Amino acid sequence: MTTLYGIPNCDTVKKARKWLEGENIAYVFHDYKKSGVPEDHLAAWIADKGWEPILNKRGTTFRKLPDADKEGIDAGKAKALLIDNPSMIKRPVVEHDGGLLVGFDEAEWTASLK
Repeated sequence: MTTLYGIPNCDTVKKARKWLEGENIAYVFHDYKKSGVPEDHLAAWIADKGWEPILNKRGTTFRKLPDADKEGIDAGKAKALLIDNPSMIKRPVVEHDGGLLVGFDEAEWTASLK
């Protein structure tokens, strides 16, 4: 089972969904803006990839955080920030039988999903 986590109006998520559909890869879409992010999945993503690739520091939500929240980030603090602010999760995140993908990179997706 392939699950794509993201928000529907994100351009990168739209591109990823179009790619999946064009490659005839079945997937389930999880809108974490509406449904939140499952805490156990987020913990697994951080354990697998580290918190740095999961936390999108370039987005508006992160930039608007108080400076104290941006300092001293470690895995535990990143997880708490991401649970409270799922829009700070780099998009998309894809769980699939072979592992985990963070962000959309067509070559990486082709190698992992086909």
